[in-house]
Amino acid sequence: MPLLAFALAMLAAGCNEAPSRATAAQPATPPPVAVTVMTLRRAEVPVTTLLPGRTAPLRVAEVRPQVGGLLQQRLFTEGEQVAAGQPLFQIAAAPFEAAVQRAEAALARAEAAERAATGTANRYRTLARAQAVSEQNLENAEATLRQTRADVASARAALETARIDLGYTEVKSPIAGRTGRANVTVGALVTGSQAAPLVTVAQFDPIYVDLTQPSARLLQQRRDVESGALRRDSADRAVVRLLLEDGSEYPHAGEVQFSEVIVDQGTGSVTLRAIFPNPDQMLLPGMFVRARVEEGITDQALLVPQRAVLRTPRGEPMAFVVNGEGVVEQRVLRASRAVGNDWLVTSGLNPGDRVVLEGLQRIRAGARVQPTEGPLAAVGG
Repeated sequence: MPLLAFALAMLAAGCNEAPSRATAAQPATPPPVAVTVMTLRRAEVPVTTLLPGRTAPLRVAEVRPQVGGLLQQRLFTEGEQVAAGQPLFQIAAAPFEAAVQRAEAALARAEAAERAATGTANRYRTLARAQAVSEQNLENAEATLRQTRADVASARAALETARIDLGYTEVKSPIAGRTGRANVTVGALVTGSQAAPLVTVAQFDPIYVDLTQPSARLLQQRRDVESGALRRDSADRAVVRLLLEDGSEYPHAGEVQFSEVIVDQGTGSVTLRAIFPNPDQMLLPGMFVRARVEEGITDQALLVPQRAVLRTPRGEPMAFVVNGEGVVEQRVLRASRAVGNDWLVTSGLNPGDRVVLEGLQRIRAGARVQPTEGPLAAVGG
């Protein structure tokens, strides 16, 4: 009897355990993961590229003396702004003033000789008509007159040269700009057209910025323009914005002036020259800068926030997209460039796709999710 009771108890325990095991073998379906998505729309977006460059002055003048002599005065303060034609140095003028006086005296002597020769020639013409003098005497008088006239012209040219040399004793700035360090001191002996400049004057308002662009990028840009993927108004020059060495943005915009027609064989790049206003002279020649150049406008751009783009194990860019059934799909992308905090996607996504922005760590391809449109839904559209 006790054995029968034990058997019945074990049978009852086995019946109670069977439903419990069945319940453990079939767990309940987990709820969909909540994610934030963004619906892509096409937009008109300016396309820019970031290029390195260096500033260069608009004009540079190395001021040299054109006559020799003793330097008497320096007429400017180093580093100051000077105007075109402003005197910078004074060379001793006394020897050149004496040269002018000698030239004036030589001219007066030549003019007196010309007057005497003119009177002689006039008298000989009158006498020759009366056959009172020979033709030879008349020809000699007219030759003397022509010679004295030539002497007058030569004396006038010598006087003009002496006056020019006297003017060169005042060394002037050929351009408006800022002076550098003076290379000579008062009392130095200078010579005409010497190799070493007295001072250098640089004009850098406006200022040039020479940028380097890879030739491959230039070719791709031209293909995009020809295919219509990139639109550019040929009537306007490309607008350029500068980023300074400390990372701040230069407040004034510039424009591209021209592009070199020869590719540098050493770097494989092309030089672009842009010009910027520099009223505060914040930009100094030789500074390293980065320039954001507007290449054109794309009318059918798809912009995806960079935080929504991940990498596959092969290093390819990818994004998670939620389809109409609320299931996650993995898309491999092709992104041509960064536009601000977004990627400009050229393939892998279409308008209307819902890209996952938040909750990326909790999902995988094939997972069912509960999408919520995020605040960035207007980005790119």
